[in-house]
Amino acid sequence: MDDQKSKILTNNLVVCVLAILCCALWGSAFPSVKTGYRLFMISADDYKSQILFAGIRFFFAGVLTIIFGSLASRSILKPRRASWGKILKLCMVQTVLQYLFFYIGLAHTSGVKASIITGSNVFFSIIIASLIFRQEALTWKKVAGCILGFTGVVLVNLNGAGLTWSMSVLGEGFMLIATIACALAAVLIKHYSSFEKPVILCGYQFLCGGFLLIILGFVSGGRIDHITGPGIAILIYLAFLSATAYTLWSILLKHNTVSKVTVWGFAIPIFGVVLSMLFLGESQNAFNLQILAALIFVCLGIYIVNRSKPVINREEYP
Repeated sequence: MDDQKSKILTNNLVVCVLAILCCALWGSAFPSVKTGYRLFMISADDYKSQILFAGIRFFFAGVLTIIFGSLASRSILKPRRASWGKILKLCMVQTVLQYLFFYIGLAHTSGVKASIITGSNVFFSIIIASLIFRQEALTWKKVAGCILGFTGVVLVNLNGAGLTWSMSVLGEGFMLIATIACALAAVLIKHYSSFEKPVILCGYQFLCGGFLLIILGFVSGGRIDHITGPGIAILIYLAFLSATAYTLWSILLKHNTVSKVTVWGFAIPIFGVVLSMLFLGESQNAFNLQILAALIFVCLGIYIVNRSKPVINREEYP
């Protein structure tokens, strides 16, 4: 049964469909988070409330992941005692570190620029997996595919009204730190999924990370006082997209190389830019030849990386 499941989850078409679904959900997070700030009346400089907002989102994402996973397996999901150390490390990198910087950074930059920086996640993921954790070999095809994919990410943003050459530590700097943390988390999930089910890793790291962010945000003075129906709806959606996307992504990482899965991440900025254009008004020309050209570059990059032979480094990695 495990061999059959692995065969299905390594099928290129299955990886394509599930990865695109994850990317579409993550891409929608850019305008959704900014909309959430507006609905809950959280200002751009209110870091404490932003952290509290993130904590609530991910705590409920963990609850949803555990509930859905338990229903699917027809038993309550519980991590093994030896898995708690891995879960805590993962939650500190993926939820606390990544989103602590992501939420603050996103509040100080445009959705367009955030999408470009997020696109560099693929580079970092493959480099960390290949050169640091030695989970696979770094080939010229992977490098070429990354360059093509990132070219598409940059190209799709050239007409964005939110794209300027100005940079700030709190904006673009924090987004870059969040992106590196995201890349490291992907590699850790690949490694840890050899010892524990991905759904358990995702659910409990969200639960622990969200709880820590809630405490940090509340103790530091963060508050969410303006509560409305639309605000609650957007918060539920953000929790749902995190629970769904990260669980599916983690399952794909368990059964495939990091490069084969993470290269699809180039599609996240495409979705993020288009949705930011449509819902945030960051550009009036959402669909044009430039976006079509960007999609071609992204698709070429994904194709080249997936054509690269999956040479896996068998050395023991940390």
